[in-house]
Amino acid sequence: MVVLSKIYTRTGDAGQTALGNGTRVAKHSPRVSAYGTVDETNATVGLARLHAEGEMAEALKRISNDLFDLGADLCTPDRQLDATREYPALRVIEGQVTRLEREIDAMNDRLAPLRSFILPGGSVLAAQLHLCRTVCRRAERLVVELAAEEDVNPDAVRYLNRLSDWFFVAGRIANSDGKDDVLWVPGLTR
Repeated sequence: MVVLSKIYTRTGDAGQTALGNGTRVAKHSPRVSAYGTVDETNATVGLARLHAEGEMAEALKRISNDLFDLGADLCTPDRQLDATREYPALRVIEGQVTRLEREIDAMNDRLAPLRSFILPGGSVLAAQLHLCRTVCRRAERLVVELAAEEDVNPDAVRYLNRLSDWFFVAGRIANSDGKDDVLWVPGLTR
């Protein structure tokens, strides 16, 4: 269990931070940027939860917890050492990805097929979910960039990819099952 009795430590004052395995790295390192943007995604989920109710609120709560798992996964490199650690690092697993897929399918079954791209907006919750989607996509790009240089759990990449789709479909659900979607009209203001 984590115990945080003192919030500031001064250990990051020189621009470095500790990863989950104790290694110190620059705060601007690709790994820190990746898990920091996952944390930013989680903050947008917290804002969306303020406008959600029922099943949507519960799903967002699960996602928020998953994103903390994902941050823990990304901040602990060296997956090959997991088997030798006294306390193996927390890793995102395939089951978390397939849960998102099931939820996407269930939500999508309620929606009419799209015949146009949609714009962020409609309800407050839908707009917030689109913000979640775009920040999640940025996190995904950073994790993919990190994976090109360092070892990254492939389920972490898949989770983010699926999660941005989840946010898109959930945004449509939040817009009265797509009835209040704001449709893109190409060249409307030319």
